[in-house]
Amino acid sequence: MTSTPTTLFILGASGDLTSRLLLPSLAALLQRQPQRRIAVRGAGTEAWDASTWRSVVSDAFTDAPDALDRVHIEDYVAADVTDRTAVASLVESLAPGTVLYFALPPAVTRAAIEAMQGLTLPEGTLLAMEKPFGDDEASARELNERLLALVPEQQVFRVDHFLGRSTLLNLLGVRLPHRIWEPVWSAEHIESVFIRFDESLALEGRARYYDKAGAMIDMIQSHLLQVLALLAMDPPASLDERDLRDAKAAVLRATHVRGDDPAASSRRARYTAGRVGDRELPAYVDEEGVDAARNTETLAEVTFEVSNDRWEGVPFVLRSGKALRAKHSEVVVTFRQVRHLPRGLAGQPADGGRLTFSLGPDTMVLGLHVTGGDDPFALRDEDLTADLGEGQRRSYEEALDELLDGEVALSVRADEAEECWRIIQPVRDAWAKGEVPLEEYAAGSLGPASWPTSN
Repeated sequence: MTSTPTTLFILGASGDLTSRLLLPSLAALLQRQPQRRIAVRGAGTEAWDASTWRSVVSDAFTDAPDALDRVHIEDYVAADVTDRTAVASLVESLAPGTVLYFALPPAVTRAAIEAMQGLTLPEGTLLAMEKPFGDDEASARELNERLLALVPEQQVFRVDHFLGRSTLLNLLGVRLPHRIWEPVWSAEHIESVFIRFDESLALEGRARYYDKAGAMIDMIQSHLLQVLALLAMDPPASLDERDLRDAKAAVLRATHVRGDDPAASSRRARYTAGRVGDRELPAYVDEEGVDAARNTETLAEVTFEVSNDRWEGVPFVLRSGKALRAKHSEVVVTFRQVRHLPRGLAGQPADGGRLTFSLGPDTMVLGLHVTGGDDPFALRDEDLTADLGEGQRRSYEEALDELLDGEVALSVRADEAEECWRIIQPVRDAWAKGEVPLEEYAAGSLGPASWPTSN
């Protein structure tokens, strides 16, 4: 880490993402890291003057007022970042080593990158952008080509705010250093893997994006496939950007829909009116900005498999949804039953034990079958729980921490982004053809009654 001032230039500085997430996360980061100094610039569509821009930044530091002393608030420019002349002027003003953050809708980001083509960015410029990276495999590849015409891959940060640094290292810290796990981390001993991110939050004003994406693209295509890659990869030689991302990319290349049958290996559903906690929610189709004719799913579940020597035959079930009873973010690794139980033990365990990672705060729960109750020969279930630390802090705080350190190892590499689109495309095609029914569930429930609540 360095105390040398670093410039964060936010494109889309007048937007909601900047004021609601990026700047407050920067404040929290600087509160934790008093040695860091940051210069902040902005460009947006609003015709703000210097005083307004300063107020926007200052207001974001309300919960961390001391940290504001470590921010040098530089200029704000009202500009259309899709206009080549305006973009050229912005590029000319960049200092070497600037983090250029595209806090913009995906279509605007793509147009801004197109407008930059042929321009020369200063040395060390790092480009950071939000998901989704393209709309499908072909558009992701085209976007990547345009990015790599501007800067090397090591200077591109495709933000995966779901899987922050601490959560990633917590997962790897449990799996990789322990002889009790690594020898059994394969299809020979593991029966299934279940990765889910259930939210109690509903649409929350995100119809403009979410109604075109849905649960599968919003979470499974990006974040949860990245978790799958981390869980399934072979141990890398190091955690530097090349070794780690090579290991993840190899898993993603081997991943496909289970049985190559998207109709049998996927489910989708949409919430109807209901109650979550003390909130009454309308049906999704009645939310402002939703086009019911799109048949957008708010809950998706897809089963994948990783066709390599380590994982052949193991189902990886990925699930994510909104307006469910409670937030539930976890990875469940279920081990196969043992081959033999001695006669005299009462009970037949359903599995060979479970290892569960709960994400944010991060905990590890090892589900064991033990004796020692009222009947010393009867098996019963007990959980051993370990606190792995804070885990998912403010997700953008961790992303900014990595960005301002120039670390791209935990971002999504170009080939990973393309593979994730390739993996889900058969499901998209099957859904578009109506081969998988769009089921319903009441907001505040566990999902459709016919769906299992856990795996």
